[in-house]
Amino acid sequence: MFKNKAILIIHGFAGGTYDEEYLANFLELNKKFDVFFFTLPGHDVKDKRKATCDEWINESERQLKRLIRCNYKKIYIIGHSMGGVIAAHLAKKYKQVKKLVLVAPAFTSLASKEEGGLLSIIFKIPDIIKAYSYNELITRVTKLPLKSEKEFFKLIDLYKNDVKSIDIPVMFVHGTSDQLVPYKSSEKIYNELKNDKKVFLTINDYYHDVFKGKKVDDICYHIERFLKLNNRKIKNEKIEL
Repeated sequence: MFKNKAILIIHGFAGGTYDEEYLANFLELNKKFDVFFFTLPGHDVKDKRKATCDEWINESERQLKRLIRCNYKKIYIIGHSMGGVIAAHLAKKYKQVKKLVLVAPAFTSLASKEEGGLLSIIFKIPDIIKAYSYNELITRVTKLPLKSEKEFFKLIDLYKNDVKSIDIPVMFVHGTSDQLVPYKSSEKIYNELKNDKKVFLTINDYYHDVFKGKKVDDICYHIERFLKLNNRKIKNEKIEL
């Protein structure tokens, strides 16, 4: 059945739709949303070409425009990690986006070009090794050309400030033990936002991939609650799990 509300989920760098699949299924069961997600260019294991940040933005815009053409009354975007940066850019650009959820958004990163980059530190972080099997880490690292990493940093540089001008309801979700994107970066942006329709969900002792682990149902519940809540009832709110 066609519903009035659509959710578009955008995954992160070196990730895929499987990272947010649990959340997507959780929201679909609500029966109030149509949920859509897609794979960013260059992130399919069968597609070894170097994708650019422009291609990531353009494909995300194409997916959003498809929902706009379908005449959804309300479109919500959820972005995880690098997908959060893309989501904020789309929310700034398109008035059809009515709510935004930023999950560990990569407006800054603990990795840097000077330190050897993102992919080079993945195997140095014990909690990432613990969260994923060795084979899964190898697949994630090797499915993207190394040059794609430069595009990741380029995208952050180009669009990291777009979130500051967003005036729609926005929710931040971040684990305090995130070792890829610092928790403090989301906290700082949240506190600086002049928009008072904002929610911050802190997940204590949780890492970058928030949709794995014992608290996943509670995390999904709070995201669902935010998306269902009438805009007039959304206020500056901090929640801890």
